[in-house]
Amino acid sequence: MSVRTRFAPSPTGFLHLGNIRSALFPWAFARGQGGTFILRIEDTDAERSSAESVAAIIDSMAWLGLAYDEGPYYQMQRMDRYREVIANMLDRGLAYHCYTTPAELDALRESQMAAGQKPRYDGRWRPENAAGAGMTPPAGVQPVVRFRNPDDGDVQWNDAVKGPIAIANAELDDLIIARGDGTPTYNFCVVVDDLDMRITHVIRGDDHVNNTPRQINMMRALGATPPIFAHLPTVLTPEGDKLSKRHGARGVLQYRDDGYLPEAVVNYLARLGWSHGDDEVFGIAQFVEWFNLEGLHSSPGRFDPEKLKWLNHEHIKLLPPSELARRLEPFLRALGLDAAHGPAIIDVAALLRDRAATPVDHARIRVSK
Repeated sequence: MSVRTRFAPSPTGFLHLGNIRSALFPWAFARGQGGTFILRIEDTDAERSSAESVAAIIDSMAWLGLAYDEGPYYQMQRMDRYREVIANMLDRGLAYHCYTTPAELDALRESQMAAGQKPRYDGRWRPENAAGAGMTPPAGVQPVVRFRNPDDGDVQWNDAVKGPIAIANAELDDLIIARGDGTPTYNFCVVVDDLDMRITHVIRGDDHVNNTPRQINMMRALGATPPIFAHLPTVLTPEGDKLSKRHGARGVLQYRDDGYLPEAVVNYLARLGWSHGDDEVFGIAQFVEWFNLEGLHSSPGRFDPEKLKWLNHEHIKLLPPSELARRLEPFLRALGLDAAHGPAIIDVAALLRDRAATPVDHARIRVSK
């Protein structure tokens, strides 16, 4: 089996370190296994998606050296394919039209909660249930399409990070796979994409664990074997919150602009959820050679900006003076300095490599001199 992995970000804002880690591990796994790494842009949120966010994703990956072999694919360009699969599922009885209104769903949810039950759709528009109740499609209501989830048994998978997981099908209601306007939903698009792109390993954040049983059921209904899943633990802020755009996250490209080396950022992210013995400082090629799914941690990692800065300094000290000078020059130009004036950049680099943690620090020290 040829390994095929993917990174599937939504272009709805800047890409932070927690996001890009979900690209780093599938990229490293594909590279180490001689496989294929795919970039897929999940841009179905038309109101929030932007070309600027897509550019930031691609630029961030390029800066870190996470080259993709296929893509970028865009979900908005695959709408005809999604509609084709939904039509096929309706024809085969794997899905059905549901005419329940939002007001009716709210009332159902309230009554279930009042009775101490888990709020869930009750399957009233399954064809046999609707026929038994004498229900006919109401005029003026645009139906959604729901996937007919299995009633019995459970969904099981052996997560490569979390171990065996089982969810009873009785806990899962019939998922909406297309809205009333015909727009397919996230969980459905992901299934079709992963099948069409022949993804063998889905390595993603553990905020997707709850989506996995529904996706597995849809894959099996479509006659496919699900991929291997590996759900990565959450990245936390130093204060213990989930690292996010609202809680302490900075864009990946901000680290580039602040003088962090891509080797150091990759090294740090690799250690934030994976380990190879006691090794702390290593290059990208060494990481790819060592990386395996067995080394992934199941507990959350806490982002430590001081540790990242320390690693950056360690990688600076590994650079030959000529290479450090090459990386230092753009920061000097940004400060308005002409490389031809003052001490030679390579001499500054050699002198300060043990004292400054980033090329920005080098540049500022040179200015102060």
